[in-house]
Amino acid sequence: MSSLANLLDSLTIEGELYETLDNGSVRCFACGHRCLIHEGRRGICQVRFNAAGKLRVPFGYVAGLQNDPIEKKPFSHVLPGANALTFGMLGCDYHCQFCQNWLTSQALRDPAADLSAQFVREITPQEIVKQAQRVKASVVVSSYNEPLITSEWAAAIFKEAKQAGLMCAYVSNGNNTPEVMEYLRPYLDAYKVDLKSMNDKNHRSLGGTLKNTLDGIKRAREMGLWVEVVTLVIPGFNDSNEELWEAARFLAGVSPDIPWHVTAFHKDYRMTSPDNTSPQTLIRAAEIGREAGLRYVYAGNLPGHVGEYESTHCPKCSYQLVKRSGYFIEKNRVTEEGKCPKCGEGIAGLWYFDGSRS
Repeated sequence: MSSLANLLDSLTIEGELYETLDNGSVRCFACGHRCLIHEGRRGICQVRFNAAGKLRVPFGYVAGLQNDPIEKKPFSHVLPGANALTFGMLGCDYHCQFCQNWLTSQALRDPAADLSAQFVREITPQEIVKQAQRVKASVVVSSYNEPLITSEWAAAIFKEAKQAGLMCAYVSNGNNTPEVMEYLRPYLDAYKVDLKSMNDKNHRSLGGTLKNTLDGIKRAREMGLWVEVVTLVIPGFNDSNEELWEAARFLAGVSPDIPWHVTAFHKDYRMTSPDNTSPQTLIRAAEIGREAGLRYVYAGNLPGHVGEYESTHCPKCSYQLVKRSGYFIEKNRVTEEGKCPKCGEGIAGLWYFDGSRS
């Protein structure tokens, strides 16, 4: 075993999202892979493993802890301008070739990611919430790696965060299960999903299946969570009009109020052959989203180059409600009742958090 594996294995507890099977095997419910893990073996994520017939799961550390603007997650309909204390661990149930957080997500899978050992910092849930209060964060977010596979740790933090009056959110690939979502339901308010492709073959090349992600989006929405969806638009991979239309129509069919963010790919990790995404491509994708019936569409990662698609507009009268420049909020005109001040249209989102969901 590598020194990183030894370190991470020492920072674990017995999990809650699993069942025991015959011959000392376990079935994990943290993500849609539902790994059958034999004694002494690891799940696809590499960080959940079977030790003597019990599932051990990550706990008690972070590999990233940073105060970000909520718009960076990105959430455009959640407390505009709020601080979001964001934490992450190591590991992922996918292996995306374009991952921008690969040093943390591909730990124990890619030897080059062993450098991530230097990021590991032991910490308690109480200390994380105290840090959120120090930086005046309104939201605590699990991100950087795939949060589903470290849900026991997230739940422990979110319990403390809720008692402190904070909102809680996931930034996820959407490969969830009914079990993990019910487990998180008492704590989660917002859930951002990466819809990476509408092509199942492409999804499988990244380590997942399209159906699981589409079901995960529906499940989160049906549970009453505030859901926003991001598609990283990659030239030659998922940027055809046909595929963008398919994604937009699917989301509009779940709810036209789901904000869809189309964001720009740039060369990273093992995907260095496609060109970086142009502003024109993002604008084309955003226009498709609107034509498909989505009421809130955004183009990200290229501030100043995508025109109106950085800001929030009323879907009824087109009045500019939230003016953005990159992650900076210049104006927020949404009323305390979550409405357009010009025409009175209700604007879906979590605009002024009081512990309830809208």
